[in-house]
Amino acid sequence: MSPKTTFAPSRANVSASAAPWPRAPPLINATFPSSFPMSISLFGLRCVTHPASGHRRDSRTSCRRGGRPMVPALILSSDSHVFEPPDLWTTRIDAAFRDRAPRMERIDGADEIVIEKDQILSGIGLISNAGARFEMPETISGHGRFEDVPKGGYDPEQHLADMRLDGVAGEVLYPSQGLFYFRVADSALQAAIFRAYNDWLAEFCRTDPARLKGIAMISMDDVPSAIRELERAARLGLAGAMITEYPLEDRRYDQPEYEPFWAATQALDMPLSLHTATRRQGKIRGAGAKTLRDASSRATKAFYPALSMCDMIFSGVFERYPRLTLAIVEFELSWAPHLLGTMDYTYRERHEEAIYRFKGDMRPSDFFRRNVVLSFQEDAIGIRLRDAIGVDNMMWGSDYPHSESTFPRSRKILAEILAGVPDDEQVKIVGANTARVYRFDVARLSGG
Repeated sequence: MSPKTTFAPSRANVSASAAPWPRAPPLINATFPSSFPMSISLFGLRCVTHPASGHRRDSRTSCRRGGRPMVPALILSSDSHVFEPPDLWTTRIDAAFRDRAPRMERIDGADEIVIEKDQILSGIGLISNAGARFEMPETISGHGRFEDVPKGGYDPEQHLADMRLDGVAGEVLYPSQGLFYFRVADSALQAAIFRAYNDWLAEFCRTDPARLKGIAMISMDDVPSAIRELERAARLGLAGAMITEYPLEDRRYDQPEYEPFWAATQALDMPLSLHTATRRQGKIRGAGAKTLRDASSRATKAFYPALSMCDMIFSGVFERYPRLTLAIVEFELSWAPHLLGTMDYTYRERHEEAIYRFKGDMRPSDFFRRNVVLSFQEDAIGIRLRDAIGVDNMMWGSDYPHSESTFPRSRKILAEILAGVPDDEQVKIVGANTARVYRFDVARLSGG
């Protein structure tokens, strides 16, 4: 292995020069490249058409022209990401943890995320390669270099410029490297990592809080500490909180120890998220340590948040905290309809297993539809199953700046996968549901 060097970003790579977002006009009237959708107005509903698409719309939809698919003007991403600067933790983490802080090191020509002494967690290629899937998919790799990371990942002004380019009016922001730190075994170190990130993210979002809604990272290993950080995140202005998608087996979310946390979350009106790649694992294998089971884990990754959601439903969490919102993020949609049916079947016909009995006539699927939302990117099958899932439970996200992101073709992709979907349902899926959950001011973002 070649010598390792701790990476420091060049001055040129961190300069902010993006023009500020226009405040007065609606987003749809902003200037876009010629290859991007054109705006029209039809029956009072501003919509977008993409000339290159040949999909035809359902006869129930009014927002169309010449059979070309369109999407509502106001699009919000319920799942986008920042990309943490290499020195975030080495400069911001509590002094007691400074020598153990996460850092970026260049190893054999690629930048790796390293923690503790020499524990390599991951490369950065898959969390930083937006747009490559459309132009050079063969270049997508887990290995990457910080100088190739889109500047909008860590520069808020450039992030806003990239949103404008993609035709997205507002975004809910999750971490990139931070996803891997849910695996950190040391509870105190993990909590310190999360606190430092939350401070930085709050500063990032203050650039334009109307358009940037940050999600705090919360360590659940110590519930009183988790509540304190949740309360601090609310004071910082963050819009929600993410917890591990699946805790350690003996500490799943049906346990009574979490009761004060659910109560605090409801009291603060902070939506909770279970985001992909945040399972609370024990031993970390490290970057590059692959097994035959990795493909199976990726193909079935919706299993873990589904289990966590079921634990919360079947233990009565949403009955006791009816205003608690749970977002299941970046697991797509299609898995949900079958699970909703099996949850209701289990509750109805397996009383020896569904031990907790709800006080009224609510079914498990009713709690899903009242308390749970799903964030997706391109699940065309899930769109076709929207009546079984619930249109009010679906939120689109771009996943910028990761390699699977729809950026910079989000509007084109949405036009294709939403072809035939009635206009009122499109409005909910691409923006209104996200605005409701995370309190975006739609009138302000629309220029009203």
